[in-house]
Amino acid sequence: MIIAIDGPAGSGKSTTSKLVAKKLDIAHLDTGSMYRAITVYFINNNLNLNEIDISSVMNSIKLEVLISNGEQSVLLNGDNVTSMLRSNKVSKLVSKVSSIREVRQKMVNIQREISQDKSIVIDGRDIGTVVFPNAEYKFFITASIESRAQRRFDELKDSDSNLTLEKIKEEIKNRDHYDSTRENSPLKKANDAIIIDTTHLNISGQVNEILEIINNN
Repeated sequence: MIIAIDGPAGSGKSTTSKLVAKKLDIAHLDTGSMYRAITVYFINNNLNLNEIDISSVMNSIKLEVLISNGEQSVLLNGDNVTSMLRSNKVSKLVSKVSSIREVRQKMVNIQREISQDKSIVIDGRDIGTVVFPNAEYKFFITASIESRAQRRFDELKDSDSNLTLEKIKEEIKNRDHYDSTRENSPLKKANDAIIIDTTHLNISGQVNEILEIINNN
């Protein structure tokens, strides 16, 4: 069974997906962390996206996703980079990196490989449209810009004193536009996906709404 959960930045899809998987006692894959790990590689190696041979770079990257006791770790060429994935520096660049065709092709292949022959909840931006268009369940989680910005601010304020709520709101607006208009696998709701608006829902409310739909089918 594949449960695909898509949605924009800050909508709560990763946390919700993780808890849904835990309640159902099945695996969870956060695909956004995979693109973030690739972004970490670009940042750490000072690579200019406009001046490199993308195919060659991707061939030099080995990405592994380890799922143990409901927790996900990402290894980049053998190094655990999980703690670096949520930095604001990565958040600013990940949209551009994840829009590259060669990057997406490699990540989609890994995602399908990980999910083969198992029940799993997978969250991202193109799971229900590209990665698993035949998923048994498809959800599209959304929320207002204001509530998403507040969530992201609360998540990052302790680690970056220069952040402001307005700055994050602007970054999310820009990212929404970039993700939804990019050429390769743009962010969009699958025609048969169920919309879950989390603007006025806490995490448990989001989880319960999804579980109710799954359990009643």
